[in-house]
Amino acid sequence: MKRYVLVTIISFFGVLLSSAAFSSEEGHHGDVHWGYEGEGAPFLWGSLKEEFATCGAGKSQSPIDISAVAITGLPAINVNYSATPLEILNNGHAIQVNYGAGSSVTVGDKIYQLLQLHFHAPSEHTFGGKVYPMVAHLVHKAGDGSLGVIGIMMREGEENALIKSLWQHLPAKVGQKETVASVSVNAVDLLPKDMTYFSYSGSLTTPPCTEGVNWMVLAAPVSVSADQIAQFTAVLSGTARPVQPLNGRVVSLSN
Repeated sequence: MKRYVLVTIISFFGVLLSSAAFSSEEGHHGDVHWGYEGEGAPFLWGSLKEEFATCGAGKSQSPIDISAVAITGLPAINVNYSATPLEILNNGHAIQVNYGAGSSVTVGDKIYQLLQLHFHAPSEHTFGGKVYPMVAHLVHKAGDGSLGVIGIMMREGEENALIKSLWQHLPAKVGQKETVASVSVNAVDLLPKDMTYFSYSGSLTTPPCTEGVNWMVLAAPVSVSADQIAQFTAVLSGTARPVQPLNGRVVSLSN
């Protein structure tokens, strides 16, 4: 049965591909800053700083490769997002859009407040080893302090209207932040119509790699144009942590 599910999921995502962090503050040990290459590369994160130890020792790390899954009844993601004035920044690891209070998702009996969304290139999670050119992570926090992150894969295709609005104010320099009170954005405009999702317990994909994160990776990608991908990667690229061992965790797919 497991072998059948593995083949089915990889085949499913092969069709999707062919048809088409929660960011923490920069950490360092001496003069070595965490990043994606060289002395601060991901495989060294756990040794750069005591607070980053989970990056190396944790057993429930993210991202992962999603291939074999258990198809089960997962609660729907009920979205209650509203528009927020645009505040977009380049933190050197992702392009991040900070979100105003009052937007949330409800998953089962838990309400998660939307804090921010950010973008990596390429995608961090993979589907049967396949990578998308970009990914969006929508970071939420519940009243009990637990985090819930929605991952949205982004494939090359038609121009994305929300991304067009964001990229008009894309901060090119690390540390640069643009606050544009006259522009409002709504994260609901980034969501696909099909909210089928994969669920598993993982971690932040950047230091300190905190575990206990409820990952909800959407099965359906959204489209962005080749020009929009190029605009982003001209500013930031190669900002994806490699996939981490599953260590016996079960990945569930909503039916």
